[in-house]
Amino acid sequence: MKYADFFADIKSRFMEADVSDIHEHLAYQFNITGEAAGIFYVEVKDGKLYVEPYEYYDRDAMFTGSAETFMKIAEGKLDPVAAVGLMKLKVEGNIDKALRFKELIDSKRK
Repeated sequence: MKYADFFADIKSRFMEADVSDIHEHLAYQFNITGEAAGIFYVEVKDGKLYVEPYEYYDRDAMFTGSAETFMKIAEGKLDPVAAVGLMKLKVEGNIDKALRFKELIDSKRK
């Protein structure tokens, strides 16, 4: 899988999240390792969600893992907290805000 294909798929999955009730600013950078290596960010700002294929320098947290791990998380097949415990996902930055990432995954639009 190439990064462009991975990013298009993961963006469509993240954009299903309902962030209308999240009023704080959240910014996450994702570093993809191995196959489909690359970087993208997810930002929640003013109740809107942005997913873009760029670095985010003023991020709250940074996640590093494989494309496979991120896809399983986005599909709801792997809990992000469990992924950290299984050492499939590395987290740096504000841990409290990093834990809010699970809310994004769990808030799929109905």
